[in-house]
Amino acid sequence: MTTGASTAEPHHGEEAPREASPYVELDRATWALLASETESPLTKDEVHRLRGIGDSLDLREIRDVYLPLSRLLSMRVSAATELHHAQEEFLHGRTPPRTPFVIGLAGSVAVGKSTAARVLQQMLARWPEHPNVALVTTDGFLYPNAELEARGLLQRKGFPESYDRRKLLKFVIDIKSGIDEVEAPVYSHLVYDVVPDEKIVVKRPDIVIVEGLNVLQPARVRGDGKTGLGLSDFFDFSIFVDANTNHIRDWYVDRFLKLRETAFRDPSSYFAKYASLTHDEAVDEARRIWDAINGPNLAQNVLPTRSRATLVLRKAADHSVRYVRLRKI
Repeated sequence: MTTGASTAEPHHGEEAPREASPYVELDRATWALLASETESPLTKDEVHRLRGIGDSLDLREIRDVYLPLSRLLSMRVSAATELHHAQEEFLHGRTPPRTPFVIGLAGSVAVGKSTAARVLQQMLARWPEHPNVALVTTDGFLYPNAELEARGLLQRKGFPESYDRRKLLKFVIDIKSGIDEVEAPVYSHLVYDVVPDEKIVVKRPDIVIVEGLNVLQPARVRGDGKTGLGLSDFFDFSIFVDANTNHIRDWYVDRFLKLRETAFRDPSSYFAKYASLTHDEAVDEARRIWDAINGPNLAQNVLPTRSRATLVLRKAADHSVRYVRLRKI
């Protein structure tokens, strides 16, 4: 007599059925082939300027990873434009002009999301269909340090509650409403605070990239029990830069050590107090900061939003992207 369990086992030499997934997963080599006939628009010097501290970005990474991604995004922008035209025709012209294509880009501190955002901005702007590409980071929407101090949140900087979410949401709503000029506040990593009276003006962009730790957070449930709007409700595409948590922790420590030898030595830097630390003291301090702030924020708030992304870039220990997950349509 046979059992039900035996019929579920694969025959010898056959692969077990893979668990269903809403993503298509492509290894680096397969992904790179998707843009094999497209030339990279960036030079070696440009790549060097775009690279963040600790990143291993090079021309090969641009060719293998970001060239196919920029091609995919350009196709998505074109498809959205065609859909707008079709809807405009359906409504007999009773629809406003096409609004900017908004891309959300999320990931941990030290994972390389800022570098990814800068690279995509430059590469997407080289496509003639959409030359005006704006990049806005959510750091500018953090509450000023004085406000964080008053709220008891200075040690939770980067956690969702440390942002002026209403102002950030209004910014994206204004962008998607087609307002000609929208302003965003500016953040200085040197002084570790929002810069008073300094603004970025986003003027009639074709594409806007919104980069930050928590941009894929779902909408909050309000006090009356109703769910409000979330930032990601207004994204046309979203990207999550991912890696093993232990690798990210190591990258954070390495970046801290590099900054200790460079930016921290500027007397006007908020972190100048760390410049005099010995190597071992600096390592201990970086690990303490990670374990107390950035690690818990990643685990509690950032990492849970990964499944909300349209596309995931998964990095290996050397900071290079090893595979890509793209949500099925």
